[in-house]
Amino acid sequence: MNEKLTLGWREWLALPEFGIAHIKAKIDTGARTSALHAFYLEPFTRDDTAWVRFGIHPRQGSSDEVVHCEAPVVDRRTVTDSGGHREERYVIRTLVTLGEQPESVEMTLTDRENMRFRMLLGRTAMRGKFVVDPGRSYLSRPKPPRKRRQD
Repeated sequence: MNEKLTLGWREWLALPEFGIAHIKAKIDTGARTSALHAFYLEPFTRDDTAWVRFGIHPRQGSSDEVVHCEAPVVDRRTVTDSGGHREERYVIRTLVTLGEQPESVEMTLTDRENMRFRMLLGRTAMRGKFVVDPGRSYLSRPKPPRKRRQD
């Protein structure tokens, strides 16, 4: 029997397909779908397939670092946020690494600039693979080393 990895209420994740080694995520069992911060979205077509180009500010509370990404569009869905607001969002699929486990996860793209976390990991991504201990944090990966500012 495979033992499930225990996650805290917030975790450091990696998005290897986008070259992001560390992004802080809220582990949100109240959210069905995972969500990733995208401060711009540009839909386009590649080989008769819908794609989206988007930008991420991966560091919480900062817009200094910018990562530009592209991904095929899996779907467009209307999502209701915790405040009851409905928004149509692009849905992509990408690898998310928690600890040593890369998992393919569907996530919506939305502007989370004013939110505390740049990413939410929803319950669909966790189902059957993880358990959550809401009293703990950062159980799956060590905290990344803090970058020193160059003056």
